Amino acid sequence: MSDLIAKTSMDQRLAAIITPAIEALGFELVRLRLMAGKTRTLQIMADRPDGGIEVEDCARISTAVSAILDVEDPLEDAYTLEVSSPGIDRPLTRLKDFAAWEGYEARLETTDLIDGRRRFKGVLMGVEGEEVLIEIEEQGAPVTIGLQFDWLSDAKLVLTDDLIAEMLRTRKASGAIDESQFDEIETEEGATDAPRSEE
Repeated sequence: MSDLIAKTSMDQRLAAIITPAIEALGFELVRLRLMAGKTRTLQIMADRPDGGIEVEDCARISTAVSAILDVEDPLEDAYTLEVSSPGIDRPLTRLKDFAAWEGYEARLETTDLIDGRRRFKGVLMGVEGEEVLIEIEEQGAPVTIGLQFDWLSDAKLVLTDDLIAEMLRTRKASGAIDESQFDEIETEEGATDAPRSEE
């Protein structure tokens, strides 16, 4: 079983090559995609184990990954390397991601049809062994189903108010956001939200 959802065998091979370099810098590989096009693009998403990655971190990862790919040379043609953070509505690519984001809404997609469908949207309910648990609506009632991790071809969080609030809390706790700036913004917004008479 792969411990990272990867679209192709080349994605899996590239992930195996670059993961040690990323981990040596103190980060985790979240997702890797080799995108086709006139010039192929290698997209890498990385994060800290406890969350929070900055632009400077992406640059360090890019330098390290470029160096290892120059040595290993798994890609024959020219390619562009893009390194980014997972974003708020982040992809879920490892079994532990589904446990970490339990209670949040997600969209899951399977490689093959499961009970006549490939797409599932609902609230993550954690993991059980190698199964991802998700609560979906079935005939108007909530039901929790289990999907084998190996069945998944894609999965990501759904952007909700709860998710945004959690991300802000995490960023504030890590010191990445200056809370005093938010107090000022809220005060200013409060002042402009006062009722005004129409002329």
